[in-house]
Amino acid sequence: MQEPPTEPHDVIIMGGGLAGLTLAMQLRDRFPDIDVLVLERRRHPVPLARHKVGESTVEIGAHYFAEVLGLREHLEKAQLRKFGFRFFFSEGRRDIENVVELGASRPLPMVSYQIDRGLFENFLAEEAQRRGVRFVDAAFIREATLAEGNGLHTVRWERRTDAAGAGGGEAGAAAEPEVHTTQARWLVDACGRAGLLKRQLGLAQDNPHGVHAVWFRVAKRIDVDSWCKDPAWRARTVTPTRWLSTNHMVGAGYWVWLIPLASGSHSVGIVADPRYHPLERMNTFERAMEWLAEFQPLVFDDLDPHRDKLQDFAFFRRFSYDCKQVFSADRWALAGEAGRFLDPFYSPGSDFIGIGNTYITELIARDRAGQPLAAHAQVYEQIFRSFYESTLALYVDQYGLFGSPTVLPVKIVWDYTYYWSVLAQLFVQDRLTDLATLAQLRDELALAQKLNVAVQALMRRWGEALSPADEAAANVPAVHDQAALPWFAELNRALHDRDDAAAFRGRLAAAVARLCTLAGEVQVRARAAGVESEELDALLASRTAQAAQASPAARATPVPGAVASALLFPPTRDARTPVPATEASAATA
Repeated sequence: MQEPPTEPHDVIIMGGGLAGLTLAMQLRDRFPDIDVLVLERRRHPVPLARHKVGESTVEIGAHYFAEVLGLREHLEKAQLRKFGFRFFFSEGRRDIENVVELGASRPLPMVSYQIDRGLFENFLAEEAQRRGVRFVDAAFIREATLAEGNGLHTVRWERRTDAAGAGGGEAGAAAEPEVHTTQARWLVDACGRAGLLKRQLGLAQDNPHGVHAVWFRVAKRIDVDSWCKDPAWRARTVTPTRWLSTNHMVGAGYWVWLIPLASGSHSVGIVADPRYHPLERMNTFERAMEWLAEFQPLVFDDLDPHRDKLQDFAFFRRFSYDCKQVFSADRWALAGEAGRFLDPFYSPGSDFIGIGNTYITELIARDRAGQPLAAHAQVYEQIFRSFYESTLALYVDQYGLFGSPTVLPVKIVWDYTYYWSVLAQLFVQDRLTDLATLAQLRDELALAQKLNVAVQALMRRWGEALSPADEAAANVPAVHDQAALPWFAELNRALHDRDDAAAFRGRLAAAVARLCTLAGEVQVRARAAGVESEELDALLASRTAQAAQASPAARATPVPGAVASALLFPPTRDARTPVPATEASAATA
């Protein structure tokens, strides 16, 4: 049944998942009079626990949800506070107390969350409607036509009133769908991997990161803290809540995630490089369990008696991908996974939703103000791509390091420092669209990006140079406690700071100085294993030469926040040493 055309909207968002709903809310918060229509394929409410993956947030995503969108109350009451990332070098082991553990002994100041996606997206759909967004579920897009010039984009869609195929409930009696023709000035594709506009415009593009993932949810809690009764191991953290972390069980070429959900379920995933672990070894639940029994037996032991509690199972052969363009001056955009996707190792999915949505919102703001779009759409595209490529460098050809108790702890400290110092600061201080400040920081940001690429390559060669005997000797009962590094904990706390433009430029200059110091320390560690980096040598030498050309006063004045000591990595603390009582008191206060 063809419905008559409706009045045009300001924005149509195709896809009412995490990216689409948060964009709609961000637009309504920015422009109370904006008319936004969200068309979601699935019928609501969606199921809890087993709806989607992407359940772990980090600092940018958590800030976006809690502060930009004003959802902190829901996150605190309905979701779980995350106890950071945690890594165990536990391949083939059941004695978890006797392997290296990397993770904070106490929560760091910047809060992040474990998100039950079904619970969250049901709430977002309701909250978006309370804020004035028109939300239509069970809506199937038939056709999207982009207008030329200043015309309106057109979407033909149907709403099926039966439950069959709509993503929820039992199939009802077949009914003729209602077919609608709707127009809008802006059209945003937030359909996820289906990428309607991306396919239609030929924008899909591979990247060099060819890893795969399998995942499932179980209707039980996986309590990592119960895996060992050793009081010394338990005393490594101020509270027995390792289970609230995004736990990474790591080995060469793969990692296993364990993520708790507020609904009481647990999410389990295996992410692997096929050069080490082919997908065919884990592409069913039974095969995944066999694989876990061999490589991560503690996870297998926890799950094996509860196979009847399996809630779902899915996999992607190649989950990471790129896109040629996500923002257009022709008033269309791609949001979230409709554009690009990276890798879940550091949980950047919500980060890039927040970053991309912020750029889309700014472009729509310019359009509403009658300002030209072409130059800003191009600049935002370039900046967003640089963020994507810088983050992708953390993962490409790096999975071989994941089994290295020597190199991976160094890599994680570097990766966190790069993230908290640069990208996270740009986001939380609302500088993503401050083109004047970004232009003034162009050289510093370019150096940070080059340093990251060079350090990633150096760490890769360092890991390849280590023998199995070297790595076995390094996997001892030890904890690398990130919270015990004062400068590192301060980097996290500083995400609460707010600077004026001049202070922010000083902060970023200090961040790059810190990265140079840290890169030098990585170089020293790698050199001890006989590994050199001419590229990193050249970058650091150039930086030193620039400092030498500064005025005597400038050379004598330390950069605010710069690290004085070159020893930037946590010393290995004996696992039998409990967390000091003062730290425990501070963490529980």
